Amino acid sequence: MGKAQKYVLLGDATYPLQDWILKPYQEDENLTQRQLQFNYRLKRAHSVIENAFLRLKARWQILLKCDDCSLELLPTLVLACCILHNICEAHDNPFNEEWLEGTEPTELPKPCQPAPAAMEDNRAEQVRELMCQYFESCGEG
Repeated sequence: MGKAQKYVLLGDATYPLQDWILKPYQEDENLTQRQLQFNYRLKRAHSVIENAFLRLKARWQILLKCDDCSLELLPTLVLACCILHNICEAHDNPFNEEWLEGTEPTELPKPCQPAPAAMEDNRAEQVRELMCQYFESCGEG
């Protein structure tokens, strides 16, 4: 869209809108088609990420038991699993669907209430609007 953007994290409606956290528009009857499309694409991206983490944990089940390793080792362990996982995925190493049986998607605790409006960054709306325009220009999908 002609403006350089930095990386962003995907959040749900409970997170404050920041220029580094994208969150969906609040669902109501006033959303435009463009905003609905943005929410849909954000939700799709979020599900891709969840699936990737699920596959990572299924392939490297040591990540399910990280509570029995030292905190100093943990970042190295996670990084090693991510690197090995990406190598396996890049080389079409077969993924055994049975591995998923031991790894149910776990819901991480999330805030129950949306973040107060005072925590939201006004500049972040510009970022979300640029992403909305970008998604609109990409067409359906």
